[in-house]
Amino acid sequence: MPASYPRIPYGWADFRAIRLENRLYVDKTRFIYALEEERYAFLIRPRRMGKSCWVSLLENYYDRRAADEFEAIFGGTDLGRQPTENRHRYVILRFDFSTFDDALETLQERFETYCHLELNHALRRNRDLFPQEASQHILSPPSIDAKLAALFLYAEDRGIPLYVLIDEYDNFANTILAYHGTEAYQSFTHGGGFYRNFFATLKAGAGRSGGGLERLFITGVSPITMDDVTSGFNIGKNISLEPGFNDLLGFTEEEVRNLLEMYRDCGVFDQEVDAALAVMREWYNGYRFAKRAQGDLYNTDMVLYFLDGSIPNKPMPDQLIDTNVRIDYGKLRHLLTVNRQLNGNFDLLRHIIGEQQVDSDIQISFPLDRLDRRENFLSLLFYFGLLSIRGVESGVPRLGIPNQTVKRLMYGYLRDAYDDVGLFSLDVYTFSRLVRAMGYDGTWQPALDFLREALVEQTGIRDYMDGEKVIHGFVAAYFSMVNHFLLHSEYELNKGYADLYLEPFVAQYSDLQYGYVLELKYLKRREPLDESLLAATLREAAQQVRGYLADPGLQRRYPSVRHIGLAVVFHGWEMVAYEAVYADAEATAP
Repeated sequence: MPASYPRIPYGWADFRAIRLENRLYVDKTRFIYALEEERYAFLIRPRRMGKSCWVSLLENYYDRRAADEFEAIFGGTDLGRQPTENRHRYVILRFDFSTFDDALETLQERFETYCHLELNHALRRNRDLFPQEASQHILSPPSIDAKLAALFLYAEDRGIPLYVLIDEYDNFANTILAYHGTEAYQSFTHGGGFYRNFFATLKAGAGRSGGGLERLFITGVSPITMDDVTSGFNIGKNISLEPGFNDLLGFTEEEVRNLLEMYRDCGVFDQEVDAALAVMREWYNGYRFAKRAQGDLYNTDMVLYFLDGSIPNKPMPDQLIDTNVRIDYGKLRHLLTVNRQLNGNFDLLRHIIGEQQVDSDIQISFPLDRLDRRENFLSLLFYFGLLSIRGVESGVPRLGIPNQTVKRLMYGYLRDAYDDVGLFSLDVYTFSRLVRAMGYDGTWQPALDFLREALVEQTGIRDYMDGEKVIHGFVAAYFSMVNHFLLHSEYELNKGYADLYLEPFVAQYSDLQYGYVLELKYLKRREPLDESLLAATLREAAQQVRGYLADPGLQRRYPSVRHIGLAVVFHGWEMVAYEAVYADAEATAP
């Protein structure tokens, strides 16, 4: 029988429940010591990195009403062994803005009601400090900003320390922006908007000498809303890019390996640890949030998703991408299109996907109306977790796509954008089936023919398909849909760089028989198609592919897989020629 083991808290954000029910917890409490140096802190991290669980940890550690459970909740952690003087010192006021939808007409009313209920809850939990008369006085003003102002004054007069926690502070603002546009967003983040007033009150409470608002911690996924409601986070410190907080959320590789080995030793994880770690590294690793940080991080949710699907003693999940990490394309649409036309941000996104990296400083703060600036859009992709720091060149961060999961999401955004503006739409089911057949049967021609014919039939794409990089990104976007291949762009093989490498994902699909190396060539549409030039271009592509296939690493890594090279030539939007090259034979025409 397997030994007792901590269950996986996949999808859990209640730190108290995780600890009391002996669920898995990787100790991050040591970061409390550094966080206490910042009275008012702001932390941005991508979706599903563990922000809500961290806010719950803060609530349980600092809440004066939770002192009796300290040992049960924090026993065995760094903080349990060495607590700080501020343990269980505060009246906690916690807001979670993740539950608001895009119903604009009732947003302010629901916001006021929700905040009133949370404030009332905090007052009732601390009746010894806020008797009935005081609570009625604090809750009597009509707006939440007036209620908070009354609370801060009352707490200041009586020396009551307050700690305000705000989780997903920008969620409903981003939702309104995505589905109702800039004007609706600005109506409550600028001027006398209710959300701006809310943060103005927090700023006033934090700025009072000896004020009751002693500490403030805010999380979200981007700095845009904070800049718009406060003209930058000037009521505290943005710790998002600080190297000392890089590892606060997410798992290091050592932590992930330790988890796999622990569950193996408990008898509930029978996958080979190094093989499982290699897959997780490819799909879940690669996040770095500070220029001077050492090493990359795994996404918290993705790791728990993998473990939850693998325990007890099951193969790795069939679908390695957890749908919960996806950023809804609807929330990016306004960034990539204007009046159903692709804009400069779309071209930049396509460029990044093709090049796999871009050098840019990360802007710590910027308002919505400056999002058209290149450095701000790249910074937003970084905060969303779509780009991550891969290195530093001449003092400037080099940003790249962190892993296969994010790469597939980004290619998906390209496909969604093509479809959204009416440029191109593909029968995904049929094309995916044909690409899978490439891996199992080696029948590559039907997939290329299907794509070629779709391009001929749909006229919208023709004006857009101009340039080799555009072609490259377009083809990659559709070949990325099938999980049986790991898609690599500009992949180094035999001292050259193949345009696309469809690496067979044999770790999950052990019976795959074929992998593919593609070289894409582009001839300008505005110039007539010259048959001799076409033939020469195809020969050049085939020769390059033959060189890639000679890379000794391919055979060494995949001795049971046959790699096929595909030389493909486009004349503008039209696929005009292709040829197969085999590692063990001469070039073979279809």
